[in-house]
Amino acid sequence: MSLQVNGYSIYLILLVTIVSSFLLTYLAKGIAHHVGAIDLPNERKVHKIPMPRCGGLAIFGAFLIGYMLYGEPTTQMLSILIGSFIIVLLGFIDDINSIRARTKFFFQIVAAAIVVFYGKTYFTEITFLGLNFNFPYWVNMFISVIYIVAIANAINLIDGLDGLAAGISTIYFATVAIIAFILNKIGGLDIILSLIMLGSTIGFLGHNFPPARIFMGDSGSLFLGFMIAVISLLGFKVATITSLVVPLCILAIPIFDTMFAILRRLLKGESIGKPDKEHFHHQLLKLNFGTRKTILIIYIINILFSAVSIFYTLGDNKLAIAIYVVLMIMLLFLVLKTDILFKHNLKEKKK
Repeated sequence: MSLQVNGYSIYLILLVTIVSSFLLTYLAKGIAHHVGAIDLPNERKVHKIPMPRCGGLAIFGAFLIGYMLYGEPTTQMLSILIGSFIIVLLGFIDDINSIRARTKFFFQIVAAAIVVFYGKTYFTEITFLGLNFNFPYWVNMFISVIYIVAIANAINLIDGLDGLAAGISTIYFATVAIIAFILNKIGGLDIILSLIMLGSTIGFLGHNFPPARIFMGDSGSLFLGFMIAVISLLGFKVATITSLVVPLCILAIPIFDTMFAILRRLLKGESIGKPDKEHFHHQLLKLNFGTRKTILIIYIINILFSAVSIFYTLGDNKLAIAIYVVLMIMLLFLVLKTDILFKHNLKEKKK
């Protein structure tokens, strides 16, 4: 098994991006204080002291350094750079002064459309649990834009606890890299970007793991979600990602949490964009797990879901499905012990 990608050692790629991200985070802290991008505690927040955000600038900076050193210039990559710049700039502005949800959604669609239409990065077919769905190319493009925006917002929504979004993203990038090496698919853009993003998120975690000294803000969570979606689309091009099951399994927790957040708010007659303190990680905190234990529990669950995707890719579908069923039962058990959806709404109705 080769430990090189495009002639570069994976250890060197990881080392450079980890160190770059770790050091750039100090700069991001200074920028946050300078522009007033400070997250103040309130009744909805978990943290108790003012915290600098826009740490996503450090992740993005390390990503750019990694690409300039180890990437190759292509039209596809140019579209990703343009789209990611729009996403990071959008998040950075929102970290300073909140932007209306509609405005954020519009620019997210623009960034995704650039990758899909200009970069020609989209689903050519959708495979799920052995079923193949073939649509006209323009439908595939439309689905791809929605997919990128949805994943970006899923990671953004789950970014409510120290080290949570960065940790889940790290697990995703590591899993894609592992799958690529197992399948010997190590020459594609998806693997080089996965390694660059893996190093960038690990370096930031050095500052963001609880107790955090900085938050990534929307500049980070939207960028990570954007890159996760883009890398999965690239993986379909080179067959690193053999089915939609793979990214959906790795991202089970943020997708699960987003679905419940939308349903919870609809049941309460609220806007689906209204923030609250009833997310999955908040529910674990209510069960008297501390911040660090909550993070580690979610990490472990996510790693197990990642194992499902690896087994599925290797063709061991029976084992993958068995693990998936067990994990879903575990999640259901946890949900039934919380008020993430139903109990909370019953309390609201009684008032």
